[in-house]
Amino acid sequence: MEAVLQTRGLLSLPPHPTRVRSLLNPSQGLKHRLFASKPLGLNGLSLSYKRVPSVVAKPNGLSPKEKSFICKAEAAAAADGQPLFGETPTPKFLGIELVTLKKIIPLGLMFFCILFNYTILRDTKDVLVVTAKGSSAEIIPFLKTWVNLPMAVGFMLLYTKLANVLSKKALFYTVILPFIAFFGAFGFLLYPLSNHIHPEALADKLLAVLGPRFLGPLAIMRIWSFCLFYVMAELWGSVVISVLFWGFANQITTVEEAKRFYPLFGLGANIALIFSGRTVKYFSNLRQNLGPGVDGWAISLKGMMSIVVLMGLAICFLYWWVNKFVPLPKRSKKKKEKPKMGTRESLKFLVSSKYIRDLATLVVAYGISINLVEVTWKSKLKAQFPSPNEYSSFMGDFSTATGIATFTMMLLSQFIFDKYGWGVAAGITPTVLLLSGVGFFSLILFGGPLGPTLAKFGMTPLLAAVYVGALQNIFSKSAKYSLFDPCKEMAYIPLDEDTKVKGKAAIDVVCNPLGKSGGALIQQFMILTFGSLANSTPYLGGILLVIVLAWLSAAKSLDSQFTELRREEELEKEMERAAVKIPVMSESGNGSLASGSAETSETSTPSNI
Repeated sequence: MEAVLQTRGLLSLPPHPTRVRSLLNPSQGLKHRLFASKPLGLNGLSLSYKRVPSVVAKPNGLSPKEKSFICKAEAAAAADGQPLFGETPTPKFLGIELVTLKKIIPLGLMFFCILFNYTILRDTKDVLVVTAKGSSAEIIPFLKTWVNLPMAVGFMLLYTKLANVLSKKALFYTVILPFIAFFGAFGFLLYPLSNHIHPEALADKLLAVLGPRFLGPLAIMRIWSFCLFYVMAELWGSVVISVLFWGFANQITTVEEAKRFYPLFGLGANIALIFSGRTVKYFSNLRQNLGPGVDGWAISLKGMMSIVVLMGLAICFLYWWVNKFVPLPKRSKKKKEKPKMGTRESLKFLVSSKYIRDLATLVVAYGISINLVEVTWKSKLKAQFPSPNEYSSFMGDFSTATGIATFTMMLLSQFIFDKYGWGVAAGITPTVLLLSGVGFFSLILFGGPLGPTLAKFGMTPLLAAVYVGALQNIFSKSAKYSLFDPCKEMAYIPLDEDTKVKGKAAIDVVCNPLGKSGGALIQQFMILTFGSLANSTPYLGGILLVIVLAWLSAAKSLDSQFTELRREEELEKEMERAAVKIPVMSESGNGSLASGSAETSETSTPSNI
């Protein structure tokens, strides 16, 4: 408290702390002590200040200058971590304010439910479209480009229009309830009727005319209800997590609460990943206890969709409870408007800045690389586990392992950043993806010669490729969540405000969609050129190598620029600290505190302090 008051220029302290403590007697109010009608003569000290008149309480209150002086003193007290004078301390539990706990605990439960559902939906959507009759993993690139992307764009346009006419509460329910209704209807209506609503005969005729190269595009029409489920599951991740949850969390939390509790949400998300993986595994194994002729996958699907609906209703309840019983923080009405950049402006800005170009390369390279390996891996996964229940059971184990690996990596990430710095942390994700990708494609290309060696370990080349591909995805995703994403966001920090805002806007407009659909477009070209995903595997491996090397090069370049900007930032801070002139206060002959600074004018006013 004393240090804050001294640095603010409100009070100069003598070298005797006991005198200061007696001067700042807690029994007297700060306003009364500073504006008493008589000088304070404790221990021979009095507070003197130029042009600060003695003030007696006036009927009309204090003058604006005197109010400003009082506000500065109270602000100094608040900055010291103490409550303002006359303010009662808020109740706490385990050192955390109860008001904060009433927000954070429901938010954590909401995030758990949302991620729990997302894992179940993500694993189920792959099982549906990959293992369906007349389909394969080759459908995924076409599905992401020609169905998922237009649906996402259409949803965002609809969401923008709804946001202009609905309240925030109504908008939340309007968006999430159709998701819950669809997933419930799919498990109990659409899937049981799939044999009657899918145009399989028409798809077979078109496939005979167009040839096997068009298996992927025609499969979208053949299993349209499964593809709709795939898109809705993808949108759950981008809409409910990114738009609804984080929008609500940013609305009701303060910056200090976010710094303290948002990282815990990440750890909670991975716990949800572990539990939901076990849930998928349990329902996928139900077929073992069913009699012959029973569709075990239909029973499993009903069970998992029932849990998704219950979790969705729990999310709605938690949202209602927070809005009903938790006071929202006051926000400033003046917000800095984010610049709106079209595709042309975003590309122009990307080209003009080397720093932003390198950062954009990281984002695009990750999106393309993970898609190139993931789709090829899922095609091998279907060959190894053709049954939907077997496929789903393996994906349950996969999700659990991903959650454990990500949780562990998040605990290690702080050590990596502290010990080795940004550059090493940024290079781990592409290195992991490159090494595991080389092993995966090597097993596919050279599985025949390696067969006798693998047989000694009880594995076929196909099963080994499935396991190595799973490890590749597990470690790549865990490195992405724990290292790649923090590195990407951290790289924006040392930029000036204009470059920071415009660069992030440009990457959001251009690079994220390009990274997500770039790998799918490459695979579509390969499939249509070489006839199948298996025939194009050697070329996909070569493309992956080139992209990851470009990724590593961009990370190395960005590391040197990032380090240089950090040095400049630290130097500027040091120069600013050195340029600050701290007024030197000395004790005058009559025992009062007077200013000894040559810069302090005798006509100083409280408003200039």
